[in-house]
Amino acid sequence: MDPMSSGLPLGVDFGGSGIKAAPVDLEKGEFAAERVRIPTPESSTPDNVADVLEQLAAAFPDNDGPVGVTVPGIVRHGVIGSAANIDQTWIDTDAAAVFGEALGRPVEVLNDADAAGLAEATYGAARGQAGLVLVTTLGTGIGAALVHDGVLVPNAELGHLWLSLEGYDGGGKHQPEAVHAEGWTANSIRERDDLGWDEWAGRLTVFYRTLERLFSPDLLVVGGGVSKKADKFLPKIDIRTPIVPATLRNSAGIVGAALAAQRAHGG
Repeated sequence: MDPMSSGLPLGVDFGGSGIKAAPVDLEKGEFAAERVRIPTPESSTPDNVADVLEQLAAAFPDNDGPVGVTVPGIVRHGVIGSAANIDQTWIDTDAAAVFGEALGRPVEVLNDADAAGLAEATYGAARGQAGLVLVTTLGTGIGAALVHDGVLVPNAELGHLWLSLEGYDGGGKHQPEAVHAEGWTANSIRERDDLGWDEWAGRLTVFYRTLERLFSPDLLVVGGGVSKKADKFLPKIDIRTPIVPATLRNSAGIVGAALAAQRAHGG
């Protein structure tokens, strides 16, 4: 069967620099056609992004399945609650309604880290794992997703936790009593401050121990571009919970969005 005529769900990954889309074969968790990317408009307003989604959908003319769209912000029932790297007019916008009207198809909207987490739990590093899987993406900030027995618990925003540094000596350096997780442990901070892998792993240990105490997860999955260098820092993180690198990487957002759309609107 031609995958382009099979009514497969379309996954769309809306980021600060590019908007990417592909139909997804949910049996395999893989793209069913080559991904198409269009740069995010300089003015990334809802109307401008909806125009790009129309162009992306037109690139797959024989595909009429539901559409899943990731957004880099908090999403509650399709409504955007934050806009860190996109136009501020997104806040309080019903993105699902805007995109649905533009495309004339059912649309499911979710946070980008949630989409990646759902994909990893279904097809990637956490496939087949029962119980609670906690997926974090270490990049400019820290994204997070909680998935329990394959069901997503949305909008975790664990990068905004405050971490107690009681007992952390930081190599003998003076430390504050508490730090903002994202502002202390994100990969961008490692790069900015030229931290060595050992020192960064020490910071990550504080972060992941905090997550252990709060959630008692069965598995931790670490994504983001730096996960390609997982061998340099994951073995140095001193925690009890199994922790592994993500495997879907750049395809996770599209795959997870398509999966969410199919579950919500696929019948």
